[in-house]
Amino acid sequence: MATIQSKNSRGYKYWYIVESRRVNGKPRPVVLAYLGKADDLLKRLQGLAGGVRLKSYSHGAVAALLNVVHALDVPAIINQHTKSPRPYRAEKPARNNLTTGSTLLLGAMGRVCMPTSKRGWWSWAKTTSVEYLLRHSLSKIDSQHFWDLMDALPVEAIAKIERELVEKTFKIYNLQSDTLFFDTTNFLAYIDTTNRRCTIAQRGKNKQKRYDLRQIGLAMVVTRNDMIPLFHHTYQGNMADAAVFRDVIETIKDRMEGLGLDREKHTVVFDRGNNSRNNMAIVERLLLHYVGALTPYHHKQLVHEAVDNFKEYDVEGSKMQVYRDKRVLWQQERTVVVFISEKLKAGQVRGMYQSLEKAEKQLRQLQQKLCNPKAKMRDKEHLENTLRTLVKGQFTKNLIDWSLQEMSEGKFHLEFSIHQKKLEEIEGELGLRILMTDRHDWGTGDIIKAYYGQSKIEHAFRNLKNPYHLALKPQFHWTDQKIRVHFFICVLGYLLAAIVWHQAKAQAQFKETLDTLFDTLNNVRLVTMLEETKTRGRVKARYNLEEMSDEETLIMNALEIKDFHNNRPKFQGVSVYN
Repeated sequence: MATIQSKNSRGYKYWYIVESRRVNGKPRPVVLAYLGKADDLLKRLQGLAGGVRLKSYSHGAVAALLNVVHALDVPAIINQHTKSPRPYRAEKPARNNLTTGSTLLLGAMGRVCMPTSKRGWWSWAKTTSVEYLLRHSLSKIDSQHFWDLMDALPVEAIAKIERELVEKTFKIYNLQSDTLFFDTTNFLAYIDTTNRRCTIAQRGKNKQKRYDLRQIGLAMVVTRNDMIPLFHHTYQGNMADAAVFRDVIETIKDRMEGLGLDREKHTVVFDRGNNSRNNMAIVERLLLHYVGALTPYHHKQLVHEAVDNFKEYDVEGSKMQVYRDKRVLWQQERTVVVFISEKLKAGQVRGMYQSLEKAEKQLRQLQQKLCNPKAKMRDKEHLENTLRTLVKGQFTKNLIDWSLQEMSEGKFHLEFSIHQKKLEEIEGELGLRILMTDRHDWGTGDIIKAYYGQSKIEHAFRNLKNPYHLALKPQFHWTDQKIRVHFFICVLGYLLAAIVWHQAKAQAQFKETLDTLFDTLNNVRLVTMLEETKTRGRVKARYNLEEMSDEETLIMNALEIKDFHNNRPKFQGVSVYN
């Protein structure tokens, strides 16, 4: 039974809750709780004690990422490949007692949870539990901190670090793969034209139609099942896709071999912009299996044969018009599959009629102007050039017939019409996709499904352009080395996030997107409770998770991080002291 006992010390009487227990066979008093002096106890009973101060931090996302970081030993791996940017300094580069590996890791985590500039990184970090989990002060991290330690990572070391991390990822998380998706994209950079220190940012064709801005290219390979990035390559923004593919395809094969991936069981899927006669010769020399695409415009005979010989196939429950054949392309026999994509066809038909409507409107306006008796004198050659310009669009040049008749000197009459037969022919050929592969033994549906899986890497690129999670922008770097390191930081963040997503899907049957997962994890908060007392000594701090929803609890348990704040692991390579 517990009793209240007192003890005198320095002229004051202090009270305790004590229980008598046997220790080594003898009864001994064991203190269960300290109550303080009588006045303190009275105030506590009356609710007048110092009380408790509360502060909460976003916790779930940083805990999930750090759990993966601890398993992969990320900072230590990066530190093995760094060197001081000042050759006369022999020690490993560090700033504010943080190593290069830990700094790049913190930048990657920031990109995943809330993309900010390097200057704004601490504004995000201080709202999270990352400082508590790492047992290290981070308040001095600013843009200069990042810049100094980014300088310590040689560009040639990036591929080595990525390869080591991916190899470790496959071993620890027992990842499976069979199909790999390759694609490229570009990111705008607001770098001045007169900046000659930057050669990687160049003007070129970009998807945002901002031809006035320089851009940087990014090529990636991801797995089909979990979209794990196996490889990335940062390149000049004016390089064509086919040239990039030619430069990296051998590196992709080496990465596959380093991971122990059986080339016979793996298929590389790429879009039509990446292939060419020379590229396909390299793919075949490397003995890689592939599924690629062809441009219908360059294979008109094949298109005509397909249109006349379509057969209906069932592909994942959808009825599709498909033509399959074997033929020699670029001196090699390949299986070709031609099919109609209804989604693509709907978009092309809509675009065609919009183009026709626009051209008709402009022709009608010109026709009315020419009919006006007060219209100014016209030059026939100039008028004909104007008409050719109006109908030179992708569809309109073959669909609009026009004639220009001179009624009198400088006066003309314009007639035009839509060629209905050609319109029907073109509508019949819209939505066509042509695929080629060396997987002659695959079913037609398997070939189509493999190509449609290309949307996986497009989804990965959308993640890297997501302004709320994983965004590669903003990036305020103006030299080639820092741009490449910044891209590495962003891809590292995507790798960590993809692993967390894989765990959530496997262990918690999570069905939503990666974006939704991190929104959910960011909502899991860690509460710090500071107990205020009137006595001397440090304020006691206790840490507990806020009450979570059923879904949040399921995910935290599946990721095995519900008690991560209580069992904080020691991270190698974070501080100069470990």
